[in-house]
Amino acid sequence: MEENARPGTHPARGLGAVTGAVMLLGAVLGPGALALPTLAADAAGPASLLAWALLLLASVPVAATFAALGGTHPDGGGVAHFAAIAFDGRIAAAVSWWFLTAVPLGVTAAALMGGHYIAAALGAGPGFAMGVGFGLLVASFALNAAGLHATGRIQVLTATVMVTLLVVTVTVSFGGVRSEAFTPFAPHGWGSVGTAATVLFFAFAGWEAATHLSADFADPVRGLRRATTLTLALVIALYLGLAVVTLGVLGPSAGSDPAPLLTLLRRAFGPTGTALATAAALLLTFGASNAYLASGARLGAALGRDGALPRRLVGRTTPGREPRRSLAFLGACCLVVAVPVLGGVVTLDGLVRATSALLAAVTLTGTLAGIRLLRGRQRGNAVVASAFLAVVLVFCGALLVIPAVIGAAAVLAAGSARVGS
Repeated sequence: MEENARPGTHPARGLGAVTGAVMLLGAVLGPGALALPTLAADAAGPASLLAWALLLLASVPVAATFAALGGTHPDGGGVAHFAAIAFDGRIAAAVSWWFLTAVPLGVTAAALMGGHYIAAALGAGPGFAMGVGFGLLVASFALNAAGLHATGRIQVLTATVMVTLLVVTVTVSFGGVRSEAFTPFAPHGWGSVGTAATVLFFAFAGWEAATHLSADFADPVRGLRRATTLTLALVIALYLGLAVVTLGVLGPSAGSDPAPLLTLLRRAFGPTGTALATAAALLLTFGASNAYLASGARLGAALGRDGALPRRLVGRTTPGREPRRSLAFLGACCLVVAVPVLGGVVTLDGLVRATSALLAAVTLTGTLAGIRLLRGRQRGNAVVASAFLAVVLVFCGALLVIPAVIGAAAVLAAGSARVGS
């Protein structure tokens, strides 16, 4: 992949550290805050706290690696761009297909999480949840079509309210934490911590998304590093706090409560908690969808620029122009994903786990590229991050078939394209 932005050519009105942090926060601190505490508690009970802690700790070298890569090699192709430089075009093709597959799966899962939460808050049924979820998805597509600057301005507002709501939830709920709620600590055995970690990876896979926006920063080196540091501090505090109060207040029911944030807010604020939970679901869903659609659209356009995907489908990267054709392609992919979801063939848990497996493969490839492209302490971060991500992939188990099949298809397509040329 050729570089989309070179020194001295970054947009004058590009993203700053604060707006960049907001976009990144939307990718990492998304609707996972709504449903993942329950999914993790169901998998491992109170021992899921270990999975949260391990993932938060591992997020430091992972985030640092992608900030360094994005600052050094800014390009809309993101991890695929790094893979092309560090390895070859076949690996880059596999990464591209993994991420482009993960985007429609992930944003659909995010939309459904938000829809189900809002339906639970309002006492509505599954049909209403589906309608709200897909309505949120359409709104995210419309906002991205308006442009990255419009998306960034709205993200600043929504992120401010979102963080405030989560801080209030953790603060007011902390007094209700009971020590007995954490016993037995590992009711499903210690191996369940690894299972919980694969589910929770859905909430920590946003760091690679920022690399697709790296070329849109006014100063990719300092801006992306500062945005990552700010986001990392907020994510660690909010996710760990939310996990503790969910387990400590709800106890054994934490693993079966479909809307733990709603329950916490209702306990703290009564009927007002319903409105707060609805607002949180809207903001968390909207923020994550916006961030991933912005990243996915830029990757698709970068692939069109480099001839890795047909330009009729995804267009190509053009400085100063929004990748609307690529965005439309992602919209069509979301419609394809929606069919089995609406038909009840694919569940929310299935979407989350499939997305996690794909993004874990993308993220590991990115950190492995970091080992080859970075030096000094940055390279050390990449080594630590790669070791951790390899363990996460192992715990994905049978789901590894998904990135394996998609990756093989991408490599074959890339080989055919070279032969044809």
